[in-house]
Amino acid sequence: MSWRHIRVVFLKELTDALRDRRSLFSALILPLVGPLLVVVMFRFLAEQNATTGPVPLPVVGAEYAPGLIEFLRSNDVDIQPAPEDPEQAVRSGLAPAVLIIEPDYENRFREARPAKLELLVDNSRNDGRAKVRRAKRALDAFGAQTGAMRLLARGLDPQISRPVAVTEVDLATPQQLAANVLNVIPMFVMMAAFIGGMYVATDSTAGERERGSLEPLLGNPVSRTSMVLGKWLATAALSGASLLLTLVTAGMALGLAPLDDLGIEVSFGVSEALRVALVMLPVALLAAGVQLLVATFARSFREAQTYLSVLTLAPMMPGMWLTVAPMDAAPWTFAVPILGQQVVLMDVIRGNPVGLLGYLLPAVLALAFALVCVRVTAWLLGREKIIFGG
Repeated sequence: MSWRHIRVVFLKELTDALRDRRSLFSALILPLVGPLLVVVMFRFLAEQNATTGPVPLPVVGAEYAPGLIEFLRSNDVDIQPAPEDPEQAVRSGLAPAVLIIEPDYENRFREARPAKLELLVDNSRNDGRAKVRRAKRALDAFGAQTGAMRLLARGLDPQISRPVAVTEVDLATPQQLAANVLNVIPMFVMMAAFIGGMYVATDSTAGERERGSLEPLLGNPVSRTSMVLGKWLATAALSGASLLLTLVTAGMALGLAPLDDLGIEVSFGVSEALRVALVMLPVALLAAGVQLLVATFARSFREAQTYLSVLTLAPMMPGMWLTVAPMDAAPWTFAVPILGQQVVLMDVIRGNPVGLLGYLLPAVLALAFALVCVRVTAWLLGREKIIFGG
């Protein structure tokens, strides 16, 4: 193994990649588009959670409950005439909800029996959920007030119906709450490591094999290990650049997103960005090694692209799992590739302290696994079946 040969191969592959617009496009698409999607997503959430203005609520049978209607109007609910087809109005989104009051409402109310109300909603529509919640709160408030007045009329303290008073005290900091919403950022950064160098890994292995240039290249007086190391470092360089650019643009996107409207407080400065980079850069080395190994088995450039496109889904799996079933950092999580980095990233975003083991163990294991992939790739390039496609 010669460092001079490694440097020559590295510069050759990196120069070819920078000259190729397709490789640059593949490396920059996620850093530029991903954070933009984050801004759009948070703006959409802010609009859906906006609580300004009265809640439109068509009512069927409003004449049966004048007291309820007056209470709703005083609680910022805009009572509207009943539509011809209440169910279709809700399904089509013309109304976020429709309240149906039964004709026997007044009799049951006077007899102090539960008066039936039916609220038609469509929970599959995201644009009306906030308005539906406000309408439900107004109806619940009417029920609580009416129940308290009935107890007072019978000489009973309304507090007697509340045997316990539970006060919820949320100990989570605003930054920890923000991590539950911002878990998409680590996923974007992780994917950038796999997408950034994908084209270089494909072109320098399957691409050269398809063009017929791999055999003459291997005929040079350069060890296969040195050659693969050069290709690996070039692929990792593009992966790392894509990762860092995604990190920078994600920080800029968070500054543009309406997080205050969602009650989210994010502290993501230079210190946090450096910690994320420290955790993620070894992933670029791991991604480059795995991609080179997988692409070596492909017989054509297109086939290699198919394999590596599927491989790009790998970093999404731990992120989705942590979203559904969050877990705290533990020594065993650090020993699982990709998962260890995801867990540490979530702690960084939450503002939790991360010990030396959290930074060191995932990085060492990622580097070790990458070097194993490089060594196996170099061994494969010594087989005639790989070189000639037999």
